[in-house]
Amino acid sequence: MNLQKYKYNFNFFNWIKKTELVELNKVNILDDPIRPELSNDFRVSQGRKIFGLKYNDEIEGVICVAFTTDIPETIKELELMSIPNKDAKIVIAYTVWSFKKGAGKKIMKELLKYIKAKNHLDSVMTLSPLTPMATHYHIRNGAKLIKINPTSQNFEYKV
Repeated sequence: MNLQKYKYNFNFFNWIKKTELVELNKVNILDDPIRPELSNDFRVSQGRKIFGLKYNDEIEGVICVAFTTDIPETIKELELMSIPNKDAKIVIAYTVWSFKKGAGKKIMKELLKYIKAKNHLDSVMTLSPLTPMATHYHIRNGAKLIKINPTSQNFEYKV
């Protein structure tokens, strides 16, 4: 008996290659597992932005960022420090989530490419919760822990 060999050449992550980073005006804040208390108005005021990872007209991941000249330790400091992109030197990623496996890592990579294209921005920092999940996510994606605060932690991504 001659058994035919089958090759499965299906890559579960092929969809990632077809994604694009898009700017959003709003999100369903209740989808945000990190900071659902922050309104859409907060997320898009004072120069802050919401980016989505788009695939086939669906948003598979979301990242919210602020532009600053210093590194905040709290959301209140982030609110006070946020300035328009053109005047900033630092990008602060303060929440990120995904709806599909692989989208969280991909949206961070796309954000770093976007930031690199903006020549005046020299670093991406985070304002992350003090959770093992956040720590694991950032370290796994190449970030370096730079500071542990009373209620948050800051990681740095190289641009």
